[in-house]
Amino acid sequence: MHPYRSHNCNQLSTNHVGKEVRLSGWVHRIRDHGGVLFIDLRDHYGITQIVADPESKAFKQLEQVRAEWVIRIDGVVKKRAKDLVNEGLVTGEIEVFSKSVEILSKADELPLPVFGDIEYPEETRLKYRFLDLRREKLHKNILLRSQVIATIRTLMTNQGFNEFQTPILTASSPEGARDFLVPSRLNPGKFYALPQAPQQFKQLIMVAGFDRYFQIAPCFRDEDPRADRSPGEFYQLDVEMSFATQEDVFNVIEPIIRDLFIEYANGASVTEIFPRIKYKDSLLWYGSDKPDLRNPLKMSDMSDVFRESGFALFSKLLGDPENEIRAIPAPKGGSRAFCDRMNAFAQKEGLPGMGYIFWRTNEEKLEGVGPIAKNIGPEKTEEIRKALNLNEGDAVFFLAGRAKDFEPIAAKSRDKIAHDLDLVAKNRFEFCWIVDFPLFELDEESGNLQFSHNPFSMPQGGIDVLNNEDPLDVLGFQYDIVCNGVELSSGAVRNHIPEIMYRAFEIVGKNKEFVDENFGGMINAFKYGAPPHGGIAPGIDRIVMLLANAQNIREVILFPMNQSAEDLMMQAPSTVTNDQLRELGLRSLPKE
Repeated sequence: MHPYRSHNCNQLSTNHVGKEVRLSGWVHRIRDHGGVLFIDLRDHYGITQIVADPESKAFKQLEQVRAEWVIRIDGVVKKRAKDLVNEGLVTGEIEVFSKSVEILSKADELPLPVFGDIEYPEETRLKYRFLDLRREKLHKNILLRSQVIATIRTLMTNQGFNEFQTPILTASSPEGARDFLVPSRLNPGKFYALPQAPQQFKQLIMVAGFDRYFQIAPCFRDEDPRADRSPGEFYQLDVEMSFATQEDVFNVIEPIIRDLFIEYANGASVTEIFPRIKYKDSLLWYGSDKPDLRNPLKMSDMSDVFRESGFALFSKLLGDPENEIRAIPAPKGGSRAFCDRMNAFAQKEGLPGMGYIFWRTNEEKLEGVGPIAKNIGPEKTEEIRKALNLNEGDAVFFLAGRAKDFEPIAAKSRDKIAHDLDLVAKNRFEFCWIVDFPLFELDEESGNLQFSHNPFSMPQGGIDVLNNEDPLDVLGFQYDIVCNGVELSSGAVRNHIPEIMYRAFEIVGKNKEFVDENFGGMINAFKYGAPPHGGIAPGIDRIVMLLANAQNIREVILFPMNQSAEDLMMQAPSTVTNDQLRELGLRSLPKE
């Protein structure tokens, strides 16, 4: 017999009754029922119940074991009585009567329990992550991650993609997020950078003549953490295709993402055909370029209704052509209590408030109620109701001013209204493409033009639009995949023509020398025949977070850092010796 096990803890069934078996694992739970010991033995695969009574040679030793000790059990498989079957376990119809036990490893008093789903402080969970990972929910999340990645590899290979690995030590890039820098011992005073993404390398792979590339790529960015973004590093499904239009990318990636989610959706519905929403429409309708389409509410521009409405506050605001009035419908929200609650919410978020109208029947006549309805009169109120398809018991809320100022709060308000009124669809994965992003935007502090999304994207219209149109009107072949309000992916058709790239950078104030110095490897390659190409990079961590129904990305990462970008388990970042610094020609300065 194998020195540790003949079966794993999820394998035994009534087919094994009467057989002698050997199991090894962790002591998950101990129960003493009047002199009979019941031990749930757990391994990676599952749980098997072990039984010992005073007649068993193993009884005295098993009385000594504690939670999370690692033991080996030799015993005989027995069928449980009908009323003792545990339907929640794969092995719930049997138990193993112990004949002998060997203690393989003892465990100190636990800083957090493995049994049960008790919430513990994040600091404790991260410091003892190896214990946290033994807990059922987290263990399943990490297994799900492994399975998702394996499926992605199969789906990509079946579509004719080849997996290649790109360098981890590379050159620093001035675009995008802050780099992690690595000093070079052999080249004093110079630094490598960990790649923020394999962007330039995957484009060079296309120039090298390969047609379809993918990689489960580690990416490194020195960014502040968020619930959906891990500090320091993350993984993405990096994809690039030669001789590909935007439509080609969509036709390949959409079924891959859809099929992946269908396989692991656990019964939830998945969007069959991803709708395509223009960036400007997404901001208008949802206040965000990451809309959660499980929420059915759509905002509307009501500026024309209020322009000559007699409502002085809104009429005055609309005297500035940059201002507008946006309406958020609220089906079933037609009560003064709910309207007052939403008004208070807007004030808490930093707005003076939100105007509202709600409809009720008075003497068998439908009428609008609220200060705005009173000011604009029944005719305009009815015009608003019909435009938004609202009825008795419904309401509408208004936000006014410059869209870029109120849109973030409008997006939050739309979500709160839908959640509070129970309008959000459940058990669904709602996907969409966001398309037609502007290539340039104004930096609010400096007033200068800058790239809004990706400096390597092809402008829609090529060199002609860059030379002849207002830069703020230029759209790029750029696109995102969004699911349930989470941005899963960004991508673009690439700018592979040196002339167009130089001109795009010139518009944001960067000359030819800047491009050559900072992107020389790629721009030089483009001078030797580059195919049209495009790609995308869905985030692995976010995909698994959605499929696992996790609220924080740390719940789907094996060994995550905390909010301060620290690894509490390995105590990183850590100090290094003066000898190590001297060898690199560096010294450490105290923080001011």
